[in-house]
Amino acid sequence: MSGKLFYGDNLDVLRRKIASASVDLCYIDPPFNSKRNYFQIYNNQGGEDRAQAQAFVDTWEWGDEAESGLAYILDIERLTGDGSGVRWTEQTVELIRGLTKVLNRGSLLAYLVHMTLRIVEIHRVLKPTGSFYLHCDPTASHYLKLVLDAVFCGQGGDYRNELIWKRKAGRGETNNEAVRFGVSHDIILFYVKSKDTVLKRQHRANSAAYLEAKFTHYDENGRRYRLDNLTSPSYRANLVYEYKGYQPPAKGWAVSRETMERMDSEGRVHFPKSKDMRLQRKRFLDELEGETVDSLWDDISPINSQAQERLGYPTQKPEALLERIIKASSNEGDTILDAYCGCGTTVAVAQRLNRNWIGIDITYQSISLILKRMEDSITKTHGAERWREVEAEILLDGVPRDLASAVALANRKDDKTRKEFEKWAVLTYTRNQARINEKKGADAGIDGIAYFLIDKDTNGKAIFQVKSGASNRATLATLNSDRLREKADFGFLITMDLPSKAMRDEIAAAGKYKHPMLNREDDRLQVITVAEILRGDRLDLPMARSDAVKSAAAHAADDRQIGLI
Repeated sequence: MSGKLFYGDNLDVLRRKIASASVDLCYIDPPFNSKRNYFQIYNNQGGEDRAQAQAFVDTWEWGDEAESGLAYILDIERLTGDGSGVRWTEQTVELIRGLTKVLNRGSLLAYLVHMTLRIVEIHRVLKPTGSFYLHCDPTASHYLKLVLDAVFCGQGGDYRNELIWKRKAGRGETNNEAVRFGVSHDIILFYVKSKDTVLKRQHRANSAAYLEAKFTHYDENGRRYRLDNLTSPSYRANLVYEYKGYQPPAKGWAVSRETMERMDSEGRVHFPKSKDMRLQRKRFLDELEGETVDSLWDDISPINSQAQERLGYPTQKPEALLERIIKASSNEGDTILDAYCGCGTTVAVAQRLNRNWIGIDITYQSISLILKRMEDSITKTHGAERWREVEAEILLDGVPRDLASAVALANRKDDKTRKEFEKWAVLTYTRNQARINEKKGADAGIDGIAYFLIDKDTNGKAIFQVKSGASNRATLATLNSDRLREKADFGFLITMDLPSKAMRDEIAAAGKYKHPMLNREDDRLQVITVAEILRGDRLDLPMARSDAVKSAAAHAADDRQIGLI
């Protein structure tokens, strides 16, 4: 299957790079409107300093971005389309106009403007038979449903379900004095672009109580079964016949004589001891699909600390949740979109279920994690050669491919994106094995850390510093001091320029490291240029896995949503 990973703002990507009517299913788990929660994930995630965490929080404060988004929505001339293929329904415009009066210009309205701009683009890229699932929590789901009604139902679409995912057992509030009932679920709003869109019914395991009450019989081979009625609900003459001395019901049997004989030969008919009693059908447990899935999903557990698929990503959703959605609303070969793909659960499940997929995320750390997650899964299941084949088919868009695009990324100056160049450089050079430093401001110039194997029982340590501007001998001298302080074996400086003569002298003065497993000597200080990374040069050490996200386990105050998925 083909895959596309877009690194950038999902609104820009949706508008410029995703064709209209090209997606069969879109699932998103966007950030919830909680300032505390945003700060929590970006402080614990790794690679983000306090200033950047606060900058991300400020997305939900009313500002220029929200004001321009509101003006765009309220431009009445856009009702019939603005050349992008998006049609702004009158319901959408009037809804946002009304909410502006009700909510005033604040964080909640900023959040709804952000979501509305993206929901109309998602509607545009969906095929006429496309389905949309929006994962949210109860704090803003009622507002989001109004937006979805305006966008989808205002253009011939249909609201199908409010799905309840019970992700933990209700235990009430943990404060000394409870102020509300415990929150134990998320909401998934399910919409379709056309009322003709069908759903493939899903099944779940039957409850133990149901099995114990109903499946009380075993045949001679030990197969468990229950008895079911064989009486026809309406009279049909050809169904009225005697069978092996058992008289038919007044309306006849539920099956024809030929079918009855076939069922009998297969051991699917129960013959009571008394011929005055009715024949019954045997329903074997091992042939049942299970209980039909309804709108309460209480059979899928969240990611816990022992889960094999756990990445340490605070809001990671279980693959079983996405598997149910993808199987219900798509077929093999269809295209699945996740516009907030985070740690890549949607992408991973779509790949496994033989769907084409599109993922979008605004941080390179997520792009890196998704690639590493897929590499691990495919390599484990199908081998390294298969991963190389899949990797070659993945389109990476927005990731630097040449020096000009790397310089453009490095020159971003706003707080939200200023670390993205550092992330790209460190994670790309280490094949996504390093972790981005979590303590910017107190990092003393350390942008990333990676661990490598010295022997089967011992790890070595390498630190990384990234400079987008000029570097000199003093830069390397400081890096070497940091290396010694951190007891690291290597210090890597990633920079735009080749090292000067003075820098090469500093490298020589730092000495060599002899790796016992590789039987070779390497400079303890090394300068890696961006051009070399773009050429394909990578860190050549036996790595001890320490992923950026895996090393940053969540320390959430509670189990509520705390950021991007």
